[in-house]
Amino acid sequence: MGTEQLPPFQSAAVTPARPAGQDTTDRVVIRWLSERADAFWTLVTGRPVSLYAVAVLRIGYGLLYLAFLLREFPHRNEIWGPGSPWTPELAQQLFEQSGWNSILTLSGSRAYFEFCYAAAVVTSVLFTLGWRTRITSVLFAVVVVSFHARAIFMTDGGDNLILLMALYLVFTACGRRWSLDACRTRRAVARAGTAPPRPSKSFWARQLNDVRVTLTTAVHNCGLFVIAVQVCLLYGAAGLYKVQGVSWGGGTAIHYVLNLDLFQPWPALSHLVDQYPTAIAVASYVTVLLQVAFPFVLFGRLKYPVLAMLLGMHIGIAVLMGLPLFSGAMIVADAAFLPDGFYMLLSRSARRMAARVGLRRHSSSARPGSRAVPPQLRGGRSTAGQQIASGEGRPASADNDKLVPDPR
Repeated sequence: MGTEQLPPFQSAAVTPARPAGQDTTDRVVIRWLSERADAFWTLVTGRPVSLYAVAVLRIGYGLLYLAFLLREFPHRNEIWGPGSPWTPELAQQLFEQSGWNSILTLSGSRAYFEFCYAAAVVTSVLFTLGWRTRITSVLFAVVVVSFHARAIFMTDGGDNLILLMALYLVFTACGRRWSLDACRTRRAVARAGTAPPRPSKSFWARQLNDVRVTLTTAVHNCGLFVIAVQVCLLYGAAGLYKVQGVSWGGGTAIHYVLNLDLFQPWPALSHLVDQYPTAIAVASYVTVLLQVAFPFVLFGRLKYPVLAMLLGMHIGIAVLMGLPLFSGAMIVADAAFLPDGFYMLLSRSARRMAARVGLRRHSSSARPGSRAVPPQLRGGRSTAGQQIASGEGRPASADNDKLVPDPR
């Protein structure tokens, strides 16, 4: 019996074999997730999107704030200056609770305030023109925050929206189109095309440059996404609040607004419109419908008639209620949802019209390369073989927006 062999030991817990079909399904799911992740990464870092749209935002909000400062110029001392009833001491007490701050409260001198006001006007002009946008966008945000916080009880919804957009535009490449920076870049690229090639950068310098391009592109796209979400939340929240109101549900809200003395810049016009109750009821319902539906129509062609109707609504608010700053801020915000192809079509139409009336030479007479900028590739070399090593300007190409220099 001692020579008998025992049977081999078998574990009680035997791992069952996985079916081949399940392994295939897992690989398909992993491949799908990997493709979606790659597509998302390419969308975020591949190229800066909607460069013309953010240029319109820069020009629009710069002009609006410039017009606002010029309009309030006769009353600047009573609103923000030393002669304001809301003294710097009261403003500082509010800052301790709200966390705001303002450069206008650093000194109570009238000369200092006048200097700050003049600097705000100059900053708005330079921001609108797109001069050194990397710097002027930050200065413009500081100006808007300072004036907003100094007299916060004098602000309305339009001021709040301009404040938010000024902060968001700091993170976008809002100076690559329709700006002095873009003009300087075109001239630099034209000169680079005829200059002898420079020595190539080192490997680590090219890698560092690629990282910078990827980072600035991602920040721009994320900033534009935040702007879009902000506008969608604004419209959606306004529409949902209106749905809860009895006057909007009954179609009489606009009737009551037209009879408020505070919102009657032209009383005769308000009373004239108020004589059509059916039209007022329809306008009330359409207003609520547009605001609630706005976030859901952005990914189809239905957004174009919706944006057109919103444009008419804001023009009506500006005329009938005397709120041009608020309406202008909303119209400019809506412009962020129009594609770059629309703005390029407008630009070409404007150039053809200018050439037709003799204000501008026809494009065929322009120097080669004066308008079309060759796309730049990663690694610091352009397709013309010329390296744009540094500088404030950057090439602007409709075919390739992934550029090596400064994102603005």
